[in-house]
Amino acid sequence: MSSGDATSDKPLLRSFGRRRGRKLSPRQDTLMKDVLPRLSLDISAPLPGDPHQLFEANVSEIWLEIGFGGAEHLLWQAQAHPDVGLIGAEPFEDGVVKALDGIATNGLKNVRLHADDVRPLLSWLAPATLTRAFVLFPDPWPKRRHAKRRLVSAALMAELARVVKPGGELRLGTDIASYAGEMLLAVRRDGHFCWTASEPSDWRVRPADWPQTRYEAKARREGRTPSFFRLQRSMVNA
Repeated sequence: MSSGDATSDKPLLRSFGRRRGRKLSPRQDTLMKDVLPRLSLDISAPLPGDPHQLFEANVSEIWLEIGFGGAEHLLWQAQAHPDVGLIGAEPFEDGVVKALDGIATNGLKNVRLHADDVRPLLSWLAPATLTRAFVLFPDPWPKRRHAKRRLVSAALMAELARVVKPGGELRLGTDIASYAGEMLLAVRRDGHFCWTASEPSDWRVRPADWPQTRYEAKARREGRTPSFFRLQRSMVNA
């Protein structure tokens, strides 16, 4: 992935399915029409020289969650870390509405949203913008013919390596064993991130500052064991 991907005539292969689910309630429709435009990042405009200025709150660092789903994790992190600016990227309208509701209800000033494919957003961000990034339980695309649509790939890892600061952290989560293997293979091939695990509990036990999402809860109900990977961006380019 390169900075040209955001403007290329060749369409990106979608890593997500449908964009809309159930019909919006009047309140949800109002949130989408009135609140989302205020919180959305305008990636058609130049990125501010100081990206911390993207946030209404005074923030000291910036984190990104890719595919925040029901927004449980995004909102928890925003409330737990008011000095951190959270960018949430999610193309599915139901998830965006949940995030907007939580932001409005809790009066959060440190969250911005990108209600679309994350890849043009990544291309827009300057190098070493992020201190932390999350890709938690992305769509597994379980059918073999759809596997090429899985988001975590060598291309994504290369772009995350560009925008995550040296020493920064990347967290990956999945409950699909084959996808867990692909994630680690993509990490190894890219070479910019180091898996910090030293014992099985490091990836089998969810850290205390990693709140459970509905996708993890569903996986456990259905008998699948999640993996929680914490990776550190190397201090020098590989």
